[in-house]
Parts: sequence; structure tokens; C-alpha cells
Amino acid sequence: MTASVTHLWRLLKWGRTLARHGALRGIETDPATPPQVRRLARIARFGARIPKAPDYAAALQEIGPAAIKLGQTLSTRPDLVGEEAVANLSQLQDSLPPAPFAKVRETIEASFGVPLESLYSEFDEVPVGAASIAQVHRARTTEGREVAVKVLRPGIEEEFARAIETYEWAAAHVERYGGEAERLRPRLIVAHFRQWTARELDLQREAASASELKENMVAEPEFHVPDIDWRRTARRVLTLDWLDGIKLNDREALVAAGQDCDALAATLVRAFLRQAVVDGFFHADLHHGNLFALADGRIAAIDFGIMGRIDRRARVWLAEILYGLITGNYRRVAEIHFEAQYVPAHHNVAEFATALRAAGEPIRGLPVKDISVGRMLESLFSITRDFDMPTQPHLLLLQKSMVMNEGVATALNPDINMWETAEPFLKEWIRGELGPEAYYADRIIAMVRALKKLPHLIDKIDASYPEPGAAPPGPPLGDIAVIEPGRGLGYGLTALIAAAISALVTAALLLR
Repeated sequence: MTASVTHLWRLLKWGRTLARHGALRGIETDPATPPQVRRLARIARFGARIPKAPDYAAALQEIGPAAIKLGQTLSTRPDLVGEEAVANLSQLQDSLPPAPFAKVRETIEASFGVPLESLYSEFDEVPVGAASIAQVHRARTTEGREVAVKVLRPGIEEEFARAIETYEWAAAHVERYGGEAERLRPRLIVAHFRQWTARELDLQREAASASELKENMVAEPEFHVPDIDWRRTARRVLTLDWLDGIKLNDREALVAAGQDCDALAATLVRAFLRQAVVDGFFHADLHHGNLFALADGRIAAIDFGIMGRIDRRARVWLAEILYGLITGNYRRVAEIHFEAQYVPAHHNVAEFATALRAAGEPIRGLPVKDISVGRMLESLFSITRDFDMPTQPHLLLLQKSMVMNEGVATALNPDINMWETAEPFLKEWIRGELGPEAYYADRIIAMVRALKKLPHLIDKIDASYPEPGAAPPGPPLGDIAVIEPGRGLGYGLTALIAAAISALVTAALLLR
């Protein structure tokens, strides 16, 4: 187990790295920064030569892959960090220094146990992109199929493990202070981050995620997911169809190619809503580097290492919350938060609805370019603090993905109104999920499941109460031990009668 002094040394080194590249200047000069934090920032830069322009990308790259992931997220939000910072952070998308080709060959051949030439007739030694976790090479299979080959960086698993271990150590110490730090639940957040990165470091699992997403997105033909070459895919190597397209962050090239940027933005929003709300399985890393516009006007996605899931109940809550904010039904949004237990029960629903109205009304009907996201986030954070709302780690991926999705869509169409784009989609889905047809369908499913259990229940009753003269029964089963002698038949008949009545009532309601 790593010693505390090692964790402290890493944290101090990371802070010093940020300060040396000028990345702490904003924190130090912001009047809202707590005095203690401002003092630590000054200590971190003591004696260092600070550049005139902060180099965030260099600082995060020097710290490691986990920090690079944070930078990739921020690079989609010029409204939060500014245009200059975005231009700098965009270097982190896929233009990092690559690993030597000899290491790449070694990884591929070790994964499949055969020479590289037996898998690919052509293989470009220079990668087309190198990101924080893996790099991608263009190749051609022995069958003549043009593909992209993604290979994990050497030693990346160990590097992530060291960083996350320090994050866990720091989170545990921060949470001990209680109050606001405890409410934000940093330990649980880091635990979820560990799970996410473990999935991203398994390329065979990423391939399975891409395959599942492709099946789900059949209903959204304008959103394309490339096919997987399973024969050439393993834990450290992923092979998939090559895509010829223009990255969505190159708006000038998109316009020159005749692409409809407004349509691309609408497609991106609609595709994400279908993934998150309809299927509950969504691409959680939709930054500019992972999205392309194809020649036929479709959007293509790559890099399926970080995927999110939310169950049906949470999806219904999510859709109702979004739709409630769109329509200004803050009372219903507040009720959903209490039903989901996102807000402690001792608070007042009406007061929470009023707080939501104060945050939502100033931005309703405005294009994204006219919305102060910083002001909105400040309002929402104030609400979570005032109403003792604990952080929901299982929704962090969704929140992160929504932020990234909005950033990319806004870059394509600065005048897009996210609410208006989402409203018809959400309205239709809510009607399908919460309307009378869905209600009766759920009742039928519940009834069928109950009926399927009846034969098993009858067998248990027969085993416990055999006919006169039959062999003595075995030891009583634990799950029917509460049945009193002489009443088992009555319970069985009651269950049968109840199931029959339920079936008749449901059929009558559907045939009315």
C-alpha cells in the first residue's frame, strides 16, 4: 500500500506543475476563491517563472492521463473557460506525442500471438491521432478492408492506477472535514471514476459497447457507428472501419464542404437524447475529437471507451425534469427530485420549486450564446447546497456528457436553442412511457410474470402437503416455512383467483 508521504508528494508535484504553467493564475486572482486556497496557489508558484499566457494543455499533459481527461472535457466549453483556454486545451484531443511503433507492434503481436503482417497487409507506422490512453493507426486488413487500429499506450494501466490511488487518498482526507466536502461525496465520485477508467482500458469491452450502441441507433439513421472487426480485436487492440470525415470542431471546413451545421447540431442533440432517455445507454465522451461529419451529412462517432447507463425509472425522472424545465412546470420538477430522493424529505417541495424557478426562468427561450452558463451553474450549485442535496455519482457521467454535447452543438450552431430542439422529442417519449397505453402494458407484463410463478408455487404446496399415504415430505423449504398447516391450499386458491381476476380486469380495460 502506498505511503501517505507518497500521496502528498504527488499532490504537491501536481500543484507545482499547474503553477509553473500559469494554470493557477485564475484561481489566485478570482475574488470568489477562498483565502486558504488562494494562499496555497501562491505557495505553489513561489520561485517559479510563470509564463504570460497559461499553458493548460502542457500542465495537464505533464500531470498524466487522468488530468488530460479533465482537460478534454473543458475544451468543449469556451463559455466556461474562455476561447484562449479552449484553443490551448484542444491540443489534448488527439495530438499528444505517440508511443514508438516498436511498442505498438509488440502490443499487437502479443495480443494475437501472430506477426502483424498476418493481420494487416498495410499498417501506417505514424498514428493519425494519439490521445491520453491510446493511439490510432490507419491500416488495411489482409482481406483489403480499410480500418482504424486503436492500441493502448504501453504502461497506461499502471499510470492510471497510481493517479487514482492518490485521488482516493486525497478524497478520503477531504471528506473528513465534513460539511460541504462531505455532501459532495468525493470518495464515491473517485470510486466511480475508477470504474469508468477500468472499462476504458479494456478495448474488447469498448468494441462490445460500440456494437450495442450501433444496434440501438438504428432508429437514428443520421448518427453512424462504425462496424467492429472482431477477429482483430482484443483487450489492448481494437480494429474498426475507417471513417473519412471532417471533425465537428472545424466549422470552416464543414461549411466549405457544404455541410449543414444547423442540421448537424440538431442531429447531435437528438441522438444524445435517444441514447440517454430512450435506451439508457449513451456515449459519454462526445468531445470534438470523437465526432465527424461524413460526406452524406451523417454524424459518425468513435471512441466508445466511456459509456453510461441509467435505468428506466431514472430515465423517466430525467425526461420529466428536462420537459418540466422546458415548459416551466417547476412544481413537477421539484416533486420528481423528492420522489427520486435527490432532496432530503425534511425540505419543502414548494420552496424547492421556487428555487428552481429562480434558476430556470432567466434562461428559458434564450439561445445558448445568450445564456450565462457560469451564472446558471452558480445558481444550481447554490440550490444543491441550500437544500442539502448530496452528489449523485451514478448521474455524473450523464451530467458530464450533457455538458460536452451542448458545447459541441453550440460550436456548430451558436443560435441553437437546446430546449426547443429537445422539446418535441421529450414530449413524444414521455407520452409513450407515461401515457395510458404504457400503463396498461406495464400491468400486463406484471400479470404475466405473476402467472408464470403460479406453477412453482403449486409445486411447493404439493411438496409440503402430500396426499394421504404418500411418502413423508423432505425437510421444509425455508421460503414456505411461514405457511401454517391447513392453510396452504387456501393461499394457493387465493393466488389463482387473484391472477384470474387481474387478467379479466385488464382485458376489459383494454377492450373498452
